[in-house]
Amino acid sequence: MKEKADIGLVGLAVMGENLVLNMESKGFTVAVFNRTVEKVDGFLAGRGKGKNVIGSHSIEELCAKLARPRKIMLMVKAGKAVDDFIEALIPHLEKGDIIIDGGNSYYPDTIRRAKYLESKGFLYIGTGVSGGEEGALKGPSIMPGGSPEAWEYVKPIFQSISAKVADGSPCCEWVGNDGAGHFVKMVHNGIEYGDMQMICEAYSLMKNILGMNADDMQSVFTEWNKGELDSYLIEITSEIFSKKDPETGKAVVDIILDTAGQKGTGKWTSTSALDLGICAPTIAEAVFARCVSAVKEERVEAAKILPGPKFPFNGDAKSFTEDIRRALYASKICSYAQGFQLLRAAAAEYKWSLKYGDIALMWRGGCIIRAKFLGDIKTAFDKNPCLSNLLLDPFFRNIIDKCQESWRRVIATAVTMGVPVPAFSSSIAYYDSYRAEQLPANLLQAQRDYFGAHTYERIDKPRGQFFHTEWNEYSGKTTSTTYNA
Repeated sequence: MKEKADIGLVGLAVMGENLVLNMESKGFTVAVFNRTVEKVDGFLAGRGKGKNVIGSHSIEELCAKLARPRKIMLMVKAGKAVDDFIEALIPHLEKGDIIIDGGNSYYPDTIRRAKYLESKGFLYIGTGVSGGEEGALKGPSIMPGGSPEAWEYVKPIFQSISAKVADGSPCCEWVGNDGAGHFVKMVHNGIEYGDMQMICEAYSLMKNILGMNADDMQSVFTEWNKGELDSYLIEITSEIFSKKDPETGKAVVDIILDTAGQKGTGKWTSTSALDLGICAPTIAEAVFARCVSAVKEERVEAAKILPGPKFPFNGDAKSFTEDIRRALYASKICSYAQGFQLLRAAAAEYKWSLKYGDIALMWRGGCIIRAKFLGDIKTAFDKNPCLSNLLLDPFFRNIIDKCQESWRRVIATAVTMGVPVPAFSSSIAYYDSYRAEQLPANLLQAQRDYFGAHTYERIDKPRGQFFHTEWNEYSGKTTSTTYNA
């Protein structure tokens, strides 16, 4: 074992433990610390026994056991815990040492922390790590950003432990300054919310309209995973449908209460979209779907008194199942289009030089949203790095064209039969809005000018010139001093 460790890690929960074992398996010596020090001893006596892992019972001891420049990765709960550990580490560090936050931190916090630590002569990295406990152990997607000078020191470790795509390329590359890495991870999680909700809507349509059971759907999802929808989430959904409860013999999915939890990253993505003025309705609806699922007791009471339609399904089940697949694929494309538009807006706002093809590649393996079609997204951005929207790429435009009739038929059927499909519906509304040469915002702007003198632009005048109408006897010539498009 080396006298000094290559990297230190704080936080021996599931993700932390698995990352340590991953690093050690790639030839790196890791020093570990946990606030509850008994976990350190337990890990060294258990999963870490006989491995190149050095235990530490204090922050001071951890820092003393690291090769310079010290590299310390925090795998602790986002928020105050990160700030507390940063303050605890600082007295034991030297200029040029590197602190790495590998948790799901909110990117403004990472921007703040990077600025703070750089002002003291330290380097800071905020990195997204996606893939769950299996990914952490076998190869996650890693999205690092922060102090650029730190990248050369952590690159060999991060790229060694990350997932690899077919050609051996690591699912890890430098993203950008300060909070860029955590922003990209946040958008990943927002897209993940959308993917999961859309899969759930496909499930709901098959269950509530076609009357399919878990075994039927297991076969469908297994088949879907062989084609365009090939992805980790489709794969595990198929496996979920096959699992039986030993007590009742029923499919496990059928005995799980229909209330979904969330940790906030989907909300952060939606809030960021609103802050940056980007339309991301599919991600937002996925968050709202979890919110409405949480009021189970209210929904049970509402179901007793709120009427809905009672129309039988008279179509062909096999044909409608294919329609659902196409609706899912088209909706998925729209969700990713929204995510990449949000990345573009953030790059402009924060002066990040994001490489969208590289981001698609980082998501191609290891992470929760890994999917076959991310390779097509990379190709689209490699062909046109300035692509403003995925929907404009010929490949994706052609897919939407092929899926559009099925997509509309599925949503119309769902509405007619009273089956909620908020992610599917918001996706097609996004598509129709984006392709619309004329939207009713002219009337909206007239309303704003009527009650608040907010002014408007005219179709027969150059952009950037604003006008006001005196709509009634109370209107004056004074207009609002601000105009927000």
